[in-house]
Amino acid sequence: MQLELGKIHIKDVEFGEENKVENGLLTIDKEALLHKIKDDHRIESIDLEIVRPGDNVRIMPVKDVIEPRCKIEGGDVFPGFVGSEDLVGSGKTIALSGVSVVTTGEVVGFQEGIIDMSGPGADYTPFSKLINIVITCEVKDDIKSHIHEEVLRLIGLTAAKYIGEAGKTCDPDEVKTYTHSPLLEACELGGDLPKVGYVYMLQTQGLLHDTYVYGVDAKEILPTIISPTEVMDGAIVSGNCVSACDKNATYFHQNNPIIEELFARDGKDLNFVATIITNENVTLADKERSSSYTARLAEKIGLDAAIVSQEGFGNPDADLIMNCKKLEDKGIKTVLTTDEYAGRDGASQSLADSTPEADAVVTAGNANEVIELPPMERVIGHERFANKIAGGFEGSLAEDGSITVEIQAITGSTNELGFNKLTARGY
Repeated sequence: MQLELGKIHIKDVEFGEENKVENGLLTIDKEALLHKIKDDHRIESIDLEIVRPGDNVRIMPVKDVIEPRCKIEGGDVFPGFVGSEDLVGSGKTIALSGVSVVTTGEVVGFQEGIIDMSGPGADYTPFSKLINIVITCEVKDDIKSHIHEEVLRLIGLTAAKYIGEAGKTCDPDEVKTYTHSPLLEACELGGDLPKVGYVYMLQTQGLLHDTYVYGVDAKEILPTIISPTEVMDGAIVSGNCVSACDKNATYFHQNNPIIEELFARDGKDLNFVATIITNENVTLADKERSSSYTARLAEKIGLDAAIVSQEGFGNPDADLIMNCKKLEDKGIKTVLTTDEYAGRDGASQSLADSTPEADAVVTAGNANEVIELPPMERVIGHERFANKIAGGFEGSLAEDGSITVEIQAITGSTNELGFNKLTARGY
């Protein structure tokens, strides 16, 4: 399977009378886009704004972040939702790099987050470096939470597809080709190199803790093999309203750095054989089933080693540790990527579960660290949620608009795929 991913580097964004990209300037027909995404009887109001790196702007609470893309050949973007039902992961895709669609409003849960475009908070979120097209959507009062989430999810995906189409006739600034061979062939290609797989844990605990694969709620699946190019091409979409610091927004799935690094090293010091997606369940029986099946798949493939990435914390720590132990018991060397909730002083137990086999762990930092965010000139969304969101507390929001929170309230601050720059140091 071969995917040609072309990137158009967007230097600025403006509203205009047509959708186009010219010399790095993305122009969006605001009225046409609003007309396309507001045609839903459940919506009370909707608006679009553009914010840029360095702006004195706070966006909160953030629901999702999505990179605008279009397909030239080989299916359609976000299959199962706003695209066709065709499979993706091959053909040609165009990404508008340096820009994103961000959804906000009076959203459904208490675990959405904050993006500060300047100030100390901007250093903790990768999205402060992007030009963000922010959609503020409010739904009618009688809409239930899970429907509210669906409305925002579909609006974001629809907008990202619509905006991405502006790049369809443009020559990309950068093109990379990713090739992933059929399984049996992949196992043979690497010669004596260690056969390495990626176990990709998806948040699927329900009650707004959801991830979708080709439009299917991933808590309904058994662990399965997926081409890494499918992941890169929009097959996995976030439906999560979980802690902002370590939830995988759709943007992270589209730009998974673990997959990118495995491709970069494939054929050099490792043989990147397969990606296994698995879920994070609520009940012990479901956790045992999924982790056992994951280990069996890895064994059948003949993996020598695996990287396992987590999404979320607490309850999913048990899934992470089960995956680790069962892989190691089959002789598969395992490295875990996670983050920590070690208390504000860093002295508490970092994970809710552990095992002696978990002796190779990469951490994305301690989400309980506290930060003070200064007031911003403009807030898009609702700053009153500062006292309610995960990482906040009663009194987080001061009268002057400053916010004192744990960094778990900042979108992407401790992303467990490594899409940021935090880690932790042991003593």
